[in-house]
Amino acid sequence: MSSTRSAKLLSGLLLGAGVAHFVVPRQFDAIVPRSLPGGPRLWTHVSGVAELAVGAAVALPRTRRAGALAAAGLFVAVLPANVKMAYDWRHRPAALRGAALARVPAQLPLVLWALRVRRNA
Repeated sequence: MSSTRSAKLLSGLLLGAGVAHFVVPRQFDAIVPRSLPGGPRLWTHVSGVAELAVGAAVALPRTRRAGALAAAGLFVAVLPANVKMAYDWRHRPAALRGAALARVPAQLPLVLWALRVRRNA
């Protein structure tokens, strides 16, 4: 895959996720770690804005290197939410439990993808 196409796909993933934080916020509210100060909706919106900003930065060639590095950091930063989701969903049906569990190790390929986009920018 070309480096430009990879960057566009990464940008699209981040922009789509950012929009989802505002369109269907409840699903994100539920995975906000309760140890964070403020309410879950605040963190849902903050992370949505972060994903939109980082996605836009990755989309633009001029800011792609910095944006991709920020994307890698963002993927690391949301890991606690994915761990919380996996724990909270431990009693759900197998398919849902499996999807929640899969989100945890899926962070590593996302981080590596973002770092590859940065390297190729």
